Amino acid sequence: MTKNKNFIKYFKQYEVSHIIAMIKNGGKDPLTCSVRFENKLVVISGTTSGIGKFTAMKYASMGADLLCINRNEEKTIEQKKEIESKYDVKYDYLIADLSKLKDIHTAADQLSKMERPIDVIIHNAGLTLSKQQLTEEGFDFVFVVNYLSSFIFNYKLMEKLKNQPSARIVMNNSEGHRFVPWGISLDDLHWKKSRYTGLKAYGSAKLAQLLSMHIFKDKFAGSNVTINSMHPGAVESDTGKDNGRLYKWYKRNVLEKMLRPTDIAAEALYYLGVSENLEGISGKFFSLTTEEIPSPPAWDIDEARKLWDVSLNLSNLNEY
Repeated sequence: MTKNKNFIKYFKQYEVSHIIAMIKNGGKDPLTCSVRFENKLVVISGTTSGIGKFTAMKYASMGADLLCINRNEEKTIEQKKEIESKYDVKYDYLIADLSKLKDIHTAADQLSKMERPIDVIIHNAGLTLSKQQLTEEGFDFVFVVNYLSSFIFNYKLMEKLKNQPSARIVMNNSEGHRFVPWGISLDDLHWKKSRYTGLKAYGSAKLAQLLSMHIFKDKFAGSNVTINSMHPGAVESDTGKDNGRLYKWYKRNVLEKMLRPTDIAAEALYYLGVSENLEGISGKFFSLTTEEIPSPPAWDIDEARKLWDVSLNLSNLNEY
């Protein structure tokens, strides 16, 4: 099916009320949770800056032990020293480049073999690029970091998590999934046929993550494992730091003047990971902590099933 046909199919499903709700939700503050998380283990990716950094600090301040997955070991060690000394919690880490399938698989395997239960997993690592970059495997860089890495982790951790008393997975997603109103192009996930733009590539990756959420929800049925996604709001972050000069100028002089403090996203991620109000809630998309209806392409279960098979193949997971 072509993009035009897909757009027509999805266009009929759009409702003005959902768009209005999205706009209103963007100005809301997140709900907060005061329950401490003592002796629990939280796995977070991308914690040396931005939302991930504030989220790691938030969970540590509430007594949780951390296992952080980062690319930069020097910054990670600095963060480990700071958090352990300030909050008297345990900070472990894995060094992995989430654009490299080998690193992703190695880190996921290490987590799956841990004896200690993982109480919360937060997929935070992500980026946007104004110009396309390809990974070592020839895949689109944005697609791998924003989507395929979380897919591999979730897939490889399924059995471990289902055998635990409970677990929550929270994916730091984005309203940017709406940038591709025609849906994802399963035959061109790496933009080799279509013209690449940063917004489309980012939107496609975030849309793929939402689609995978529905399948994972079904896979976790009957267990106490939940999976949800969250738009962090228009907050200060390092997103776009790898883009060109024009984008950096635009972000510094325009975008950043409209951004909200980063800690509201951390508060939301804590609420979604800990609050009793989210007990048993799965397969939902939140704007911070307000449940929201994502775009019609994000609810296409047939496309989600097709993407699942493609993702297994791209990730070399067919043998599992």
